[in-house]
Amino acid sequence: MPHRFPRILACGDSALSVELSDTIDEGVNARVIALADSLAVDPIAGVEDVVPTYRALLVHYDPAVRRGGDLAPLLLDRLERLTAAPNGGRQFEVPVVYGGSAGVDLDDLAAMKGMTTDALIALHARSHYRVHMIGFAPGFAYLGGLPEALHTPRLSVPRQRVEAGSIGIGGRQASVNSVAGPSGWRFIGRTPLRLFDPARPEPCLLRAGDRVRFRPVGPDEGAALERAVAKGEPIAGVPL
Repeated sequence: MPHRFPRILACGDSALSVELSDTIDEGVNARVIALADSLAVDPIAGVEDVVPTYRALLVHYDPAVRRGGDLAPLLLDRLERLTAAPNGGRQFEVPVVYGGSAGVDLDDLAAMKGMTTDALIALHARSHYRVHMIGFAPGFAYLGGLPEALHTPRLSVPRQRVEAGSIGIGGRQASVNSVAGPSGWRFIGRTPLRLFDPARPEPCLLRAGDRVRFRPVGPDEGAALERAVAKGEPIAGVPL
């Protein structure tokens, strides 16, 4: 039987998952983020934290304050009264050095797609992306909006280490790595921006709902931007 949405599932004794769909959709994701924002601005007693995903919102609560059975109808009522804004969020221009040691899959991916590397870079960089969720690692950004021509399966054997800032493609998703680690995504470049920095007041640079455009830069400009980031200097196109 097909599921009816929205539905609420218990996740242990101190969390509920408010599921809005079983597919990835920008409108659904906008409603998830709108619910998370609403709970941040106008909290429900007992709710301690929320985690937005592509199609659901995980709501952590204190069972000593409110039981899950009492919280569920309040969440559904809040959801019915929401107005979502799919085009909301902050705007980011992310500089990227394409190819080279950080873009190890660029040449192979271009050959696979029957494109020149310049054509692939241009297609990737002129597209509009939306941060659907932050997850997997602190600050790791899952992006919607990847052109269909660039949809590509992940590698059959993951690499053991991919550097922070690497720009990836996995299936129909794009990504920006936040920390170094293993990955089976295909990587075409790297940004000098730090997606995760625990020394910042807000450690994660991007939030769910933000909008992203990629800007190709050369190696020299990329190195200069990396030095500026290390000094904590403001970067054009990156909201403070």
